[in-house]
Amino acid sequence: MKKKSRLKRAEGILPFTLEEVEGQSHLTAHAGLPLVAETFRASGAWAAVDGSLRTRSRLRERGLTDAELVESFCVLLAAGGECIEDFNVLREDEALASLIGHEFPSPARAKEFLYAFERQEGRGAEVAGQGALWEGGGPLAGLAEALRATLRAAQRERPVQEATIDLDATIIESEKRQAQMTYRGERGYQPVLALWAEKDMVLADEFRDGNVPAGTGLLDVLKAAVAALPEGVEKVSLRSDSAGYEHRLLNWCRDEAHITFAISADMSVELRSAIEALPAEAWGLLEVKGGVARSWAEVEFIPSAPSVVKGRRPDRYVAIKLEPAQGELFADGTRVKYYAVVTNDWARPGGELLEWHRQKAGTVEKLHDVLKNELGAGVMPCGRFGANAAWLRLNALTQNVLALLKQTALPEELRKARPKRLRFLVLCVAGQVIHHARSIVLRVVRGGRVMGWLGQARRALSAMQWRARAPSLAAT
Repeated sequence: MKKKSRLKRAEGILPFTLEEVEGQSHLTAHAGLPLVAETFRASGAWAAVDGSLRTRSRLRERGLTDAELVESFCVLLAAGGECIEDFNVLREDEALASLIGHEFPSPARAKEFLYAFERQEGRGAEVAGQGALWEGGGPLAGLAEALRATLRAAQRERPVQEATIDLDATIIESEKRQAQMTYRGERGYQPVLALWAEKDMVLADEFRDGNVPAGTGLLDVLKAAVAALPEGVEKVSLRSDSAGYEHRLLNWCRDEAHITFAISADMSVELRSAIEALPAEAWGLLEVKGGVARSWAEVEFIPSAPSVVKGRRPDRYVAIKLEPAQGELFADGTRVKYYAVVTNDWARPGGELLEWHRQKAGTVEKLHDVLKNELGAGVMPCGRFGANAAWLRLNALTQNVLALLKQTALPEELRKARPKRLRFLVLCVAGQVIHHARSIVLRVVRGGRVMGWLGQARRALSAMQWRARAPSLAAT
């Protein structure tokens, strides 16, 4: 008589049971994350932080150094953490800590580190009748040095002669009591970021209260962005929305910095009248999309503003007209919408100029989305202004580290991968860590693409670090 086999009942829908294993020091779910740490070090960001950042952590005889703390934040954000409590997850991964060579801070230690960026008065520079913006200086300047180190590494590895700076502000909603009301009617902050479009890397950032208008002090942010560009960049261009339509900024670009710009113009009564007076034959069709015809035309317009200087050629204004097809109206009841772009570029055809200006939607606006929704900038860690400014800059630094990793060490197919895809394919893969004869071995699945990607990336990053040190080695 046959015996009936007894099947063990599963705990869930799928046929497996759970067991907790003691001592996880030999396994990691983040076998690709050490690439983030290696990029951070190969770029020179580690050395920049080590040489310039001064927080209260220096007062401790024991514990993590500033460079180890900043690297830990970059690893956390690259892994998908969005708050400092998420350090608890990485602290449980002993195998990952052994790979990068140091432990991760506790949430309390991480918060203490962020608090070190708070100024004594607890705010940045006050704007009359509004909130505050961060002036820079202090420990934040040390993070800016790390940011610039990644830019120099990107230029050293893949040099370019042109830099397009895309300048834009974004709103970060926050329920913190200290957050100010934004123009959209919710509490939050409104930082400004400058992106190097060709490299997809942050040049400069300025943290601001939510009630500080986007155009306030924008020239200072632009100057910081230009100063951050590494050697070898010979031509600089600027794209911005109407927040950049400020005549001190236009004059500086044109007369001092020799920057080619394309900026959305404020639709004043005078400019609108000049556009409406254009004859029908002045307009050229750009495209018809979604039932809306988009046309352009050159418009002669000289604003009554300080940018008008006798003997200097006026700026060029290019108008845009939007018309719904078949006599329909827009949602607000209007038949036609007008926009305009001001530029000092007289050589580029008008339609081509407008398309180039529109490309910032795929650069700096994408950056805002990545920082807020795929890294951790969308959730401010506390109500302290300086600590939040540091959190934003740490997110910007992580963006630059990931961009550098993709452009110099990973295959072409991952060049445009966003952080969540990098995690899925490279950063968050399983690995086994083996300690043997004073050496560490990381094992990943044989035959997979990941093994080849990790090996290729580590060799490229090692070469990058050697090239960065080569001049100093030659000097010795």
